[in-house]
Amino acid sequence: MTSADEDRVHAAETAYAGPEYGTELNVGALAGDPHLGITLTRLAGEAGLERPIRHPRVQKSGLALAGHFHGVVPTRVQVLGETELAYLEAMNTEARSNAARGFFSLGLSCVVVTHAGETPRALVQAGEATGTPLFVSSERSSKTINSLHALLDDRLAPTTQLHGVLVDVFGIGLLLLGKSGIGKSECALELVLRGHRLVADDVVRCEWRPPGMIFGGPADLLRHHIEVRGLGVLNIKDLFGVTSVNERKRIDVVVRLAEWSDKDEYDRLGVGDQTHTILGQAIRMLTVPVRPGRDMGSILEIAARNELLRRAGKDSARAFIERVEATLHQRIHPVEPESMAGPVDDLIAPHKPAAHGAPSHDAKHKLPTTTWVSSGHEKPSATESSAWIPAVRPKRDEG
Repeated sequence: MTSADEDRVHAAETAYAGPEYGTELNVGALAGDPHLGITLTRLAGEAGLERPIRHPRVQKSGLALAGHFHGVVPTRVQVLGETELAYLEAMNTEARSNAARGFFSLGLSCVVVTHAGETPRALVQAGEATGTPLFVSSERSSKTINSLHALLDDRLAPTTQLHGVLVDVFGIGLLLLGKSGIGKSECALELVLRGHRLVADDVVRCEWRPPGMIFGGPADLLRHHIEVRGLGVLNIKDLFGVTSVNERKRIDVVVRLAEWSDKDEYDRLGVGDQTHTILGQAIRMLTVPVRPGRDMGSILEIAARNELLRRAGKDSARAFIERVEATLHQRIHPVEPESMAGPVDDLIAPHKPAAHGAPSHDAKHKLPTTTWVSSGHEKPSATESSAWIPAVRPKRDEG
């Protein structure tokens, strides 16, 4: 590769600002993967089968055949379809060879041609000369690209591991976090007894999937197992059957279990917007205090049901707050009824003062006045049973 070619490759790599995935897949493993769903036949470049693929999206760089290499990312799978091949066929032999050599000299991971007919010889020669794997797919470009995307998304997905428990409750993935011994596994076991499904215990392997979802699954060695202090390691699938476990689940809500403390403040109304970030993705988080006597199984079930309602567009807590605010606004700013016209005589007759002791006309129609005062109570502590709602209570004047 000449110095000019190296400069082009460096410019192409620095021009790409995609995500960093941290994992890679070599070309030979991609072509031979049984889950690919299409057949890739290699035509050239056996020497480059160990080249890495680092990005889950393929690239169609038709302009590169015209000598415009800006934006070409060598570590992405390059796809040439009917349009690009038709452009090459329109060239003369020398121009076709130059275009192929310039494209393949970029140090590409591999090139996939989606063409049912014969592949241009210039591409085969350029692939052999540069050691770049060249494959042909008999499927159309759309199906080939979709199959490559599906496999690369799975093989190159960013991953991490968390200490926690993942449970499928009413189709909602609840990730239970908290310090060791707080009761995460016991909560999961209680939920399994109620008919829900265990996904992972102790070690949750998380992976990012487009367009911004986090999926969790168990470590291979711990699959279907749960550890309960006093009972040891239990095989949930053997105890409760195949319907009690799930191999993989999207994480929808993170539940952080914390020891109850009177000094800590907890969400009393359900309008908090706490989030927990996993692989750069913010996920809604609930902090649930744990203490003896609390039915954690029921609380977690309600958390899952409430998430289902939120996804359906029904936020009970916010609707309640809006209703309270509307009621207070009406009391503070009452709408006075429209005055009704009196008899004609009252309109044209001169006003006469009422006799001593007799109620006047204005007094008969005078609305009772209302004095608004503060509730006079400070915000209660976290141990009280009712939620604190700032309110103003009416006090009517006597007499």
